[in-house]
Amino acid sequence: MSLKNIVKNKYKAIGRRGRSHIAPEGSSVSSSLSTNEGLNQSIWVDLPPELLLDIIQRIESEQSLWPGRRDVVACASVCKSWREMTKEVVKVPELSGLITFPISLRQPGPRDAPIQCFIKRERATGIYRLYLGLSPALSGDKSKLLLSAKRVRRATGAEFVVSLSGNDFSRSSSNYIGKLRSNFLGTKFTVYENQPPPFNRKLPPSMQVSPWVSSSSSSYNIASILYELNVLRTRGPRRMQCIMHSIPISAIQEGGKIQSPTEFTNQGKKKKKPLMDFCSGNLGGESVIKEPLILKNKSPRWHEQLQCWCLNFKGRVTVASVKNFQLVAAAAEAGKNMNIPEEEQDRVILQFGKIGKDIFTMDYRYPISAFQAFAICLSSFDTKPVCE
Repeated sequence: MSLKNIVKNKYKAIGRRGRSHIAPEGSSVSSSLSTNEGLNQSIWVDLPPELLLDIIQRIESEQSLWPGRRDVVACASVCKSWREMTKEVVKVPELSGLITFPISLRQPGPRDAPIQCFIKRERATGIYRLYLGLSPALSGDKSKLLLSAKRVRRATGAEFVVSLSGNDFSRSSSNYIGKLRSNFLGTKFTVYENQPPPFNRKLPPSMQVSPWVSSSSSSYNIASILYELNVLRTRGPRRMQCIMHSIPISAIQEGGKIQSPTEFTNQGKKKKKPLMDFCSGNLGGESVIKEPLILKNKSPRWHEQLQCWCLNFKGRVTVASVKNFQLVAAAAEAGKNMNIPEEEQDRVILQFGKIGKDIFTMDYRYPISAFQAFAICLSSFDTKPVCE
């Protein structure tokens, strides 16, 4: 029997064939698995580490695309020893260019080539779904759902609730990952995550709040998206700027790195937590990064023959739309040189564009994550009469 069949048979035995994510340790799912499996678990737990490492490495190297990558997730669902070994073998998207576990959606994309995705919009329900793949025509039913967002209308502006599930948008759910909130005019958007940024913080006493905070209601301001007002109603694409509060400018400088989160914290439980700053909870403060990364839309050129503004999307965008954009790192801000290498200034970090009715492509790369890229693209869907 091949290694692939062994893992599939084990995956069926533990009753987790339908979902491709890791059961959190200590959850009701994992506790029930340990009770039901009992003696059968010992057969898999007692495998020699060298043999276990070889098994997982072979499966990981053979299954690089979804839905076959479910076999890698199945390895992490067998037991604790398999889980830890799988975590060691599977590399983060920055190094592998692959999305495997839900935490990969909060980790930076690859440096070399972008991860290609597409977004499907449902006008009737106000739901937007992000899939991994080139396009619906090429991926078909094999498209991997990454994230979903539901638009909620409010008196002061719009709000997009982002979830790991395609239908569950409750903020108290473990599928809730963050939200995007706009002002009344739709010119400023704020991106919130329900997980703290991975970097350490040294907080002054004035920025500390009560240690009793519900983790399910925490919101961390990780980015701000600003659209420039078009008062003169001049022709051309929208002008936007993204301030990434959780990413330092040093991340794209020579030798720069960014810390990646390694796991989700437990959600929905009230527990005593360390003192934290105003950006945890719902107070909406900024992070303590002094020089955050700033992204701006790449300036298009006017095509005389086509009589329109054009950008080189390398075949990924086929329909002209005011929503189309490419984001690059801002080389200077307020007269200050950011010391960004020239190749990084021309490198497209995020591009978004229309390819059909309610179908859009989204390609992102280091240093932003899939969630951050999805949130920025969602801001383009909101109506902005004062910016067009």
